[in-house]
Amino acid sequence: MFLYALLSLSIFLALGSLAHQGFRLEGERRALQSELTSTKQEFASTSARLLFNIDTLNQLLATTTSERDDLEENLRDKQRIVEQMRLEVEAVSGTVGLYQKLYSIDRELLEKYSRVYFLNENYVPKLLVPIPPTYAYETEKEKLIEHRVWRFLEMMLSDANAEGIDLRVISAYRSFGTQGLLKSAYTVTYGSKTANKFSADQGYSEHQLGSTVDLTTVTLGTKFTALEGTNAYQWLTENAYNYGFILSYPKTNTFYIFEPWHWRFVGKGLARDLHEQERHFYDLTQRELDTYLISLFDE
Repeated sequence: MFLYALLSLSIFLALGSLAHQGFRLEGERRALQSELTSTKQEFASTSARLLFNIDTLNQLLATTTSERDDLEENLRDKQRIVEQMRLEVEAVSGTVGLYQKLYSIDRELLEKYSRVYFLNENYVPKLLVPIPPTYAYETEKEKLIEHRVWRFLEMMLSDANAEGIDLRVISAYRSFGTQGLLKSAYTVTYGSKTANKFSADQGYSEHQLGSTVDLTTVTLGTKFTALEGTNAYQWLTENAYNYGFILSYPKTNTFYIFEPWHWRFVGKGLARDLHEQERHFYDLTQRELDTYLISLFDE
């Protein structure tokens, strides 16, 4: 009987313990369930907040991208405006520079004077410089030339001398008065009909421009009219245009007799074109000649 009671008590205690554990586990289960529910709610709230923030950031990014694109386009517009202004300034500056350049060059230097246009007695080149005795025949007589023409003439004479062609200047600038005296002397000596064939009246001579020279050699001296049959003349016909000089009165001209000694500076561009096209200075119209004025002293 006692054993039966002890066994019953043990069973009762075991069942009580199991019931207690069941209550405890249920409590833990409910706590975990509540925590899980809370976590889910917090996660949902966080997710919603993150999604909202992502959406906001996307909208901000789109706005920023649009503003950046607008700024870039605006910048390009400003750059185009600045570039256009730069080009306009350069164009204006270039035009002003061209006007200044043209203003500094005497239009007379490319005029067709010989029995065509009259150069009045008041015309004198802006600046004349003496030709060094090294390149002059009759060194005791000073010979003058337009200062910008001199550097081209010096190069031509120096290069010719380096090749064994001893060119010398026998005549250069002549004033209106000097040309008149010279023509009078020729008229007295040779008669007006003959003098008119080789000497210009005052006001019609290219020498008054200061850009024209009569050339000879040490051997010929004052017999420069015989220059045609020399190596010096051959060298000039083949090379003078490279220095901007042309033969004013070739055999085919209608103004004066053939003058192989008389060379006029007209600029490298015009001299080259005349040489290549086998044309003569006086064959061109004055309008054609004027287009070369701006580049007259270009190297």
